[in-house]
Amino acid sequence: MTLLRSIDRGLVTIEGWLLVLFLGTMVVLSFAQVVLRNVFSTGFIWADPLVRHMVLWVGFLGAAIATHEERHISIDALTRFLSPRWKAAATIAGQLFLAVVCVALVSASWTFLMEEKEAGGEIIAGVPTYVALMIIPLGYLLIAIHAVIRAMTRWPALLGRELRAEG
Repeated sequence: MTLLRSIDRGLVTIEGWLLVLFLGTMVVLSFAQVVLRNVFSTGFIWADPLVRHMVLWVGFLGAAIATHEERHISIDALTRFLSPRWKAAATIAGQLFLAVVCVALVSASWTFLMEEKEAGGEIIAGVPTYVALMIIPLGYLLIAIHAVIRAMTRWPALLGRELRAEG
C-alpha cells in the first residue's frame, strides 16, 4: 500500500508542476497577445493555437489531480447515509467504474490520435498537432491510474480496518 501511495504522490507532484508550468505560460502568452495587439497592432501568430492546446493539458492534468484528491464529479446523495464500510464499498465501486470508463476512453482517444497523426498538420515550428493531443489518452490513463490506486487504498476500510492518514 505504501508503494501505491508513493506512486500516486509522485504522479500528482509531476502533474502539479506541469499544471503550474502550463497555466503560467498561458497567462503570460495571453497577456502578451493582448498588449501586442492593442498597443503595437501585432502579435504572435503561433500563440493562440498553442494556448488552445495548453487548455487541453490543463484540463486533463487538473482532472487527474482531482481524481487523486477524490474531488472529481460524484453523486454523494446516498453515500453520506451509509456506514463507513458500505461507504468504502461504494467508493471502491465508483473508482473502479471510473477506471474502466477511462481505459475505454484511452483506447478511443488513441485511435483519434493515430488518425490525427496520419492527417498531418502542425501547431508551431514544425511540431505536429498529434504531439499536443497526446494528453488525451495520457490524461485518461492518469485518471484511471489514480482511480485504481484510490480504490485499492480504500480496501482496508471495506475490511473494517482503520485507514491511515493519507498525504
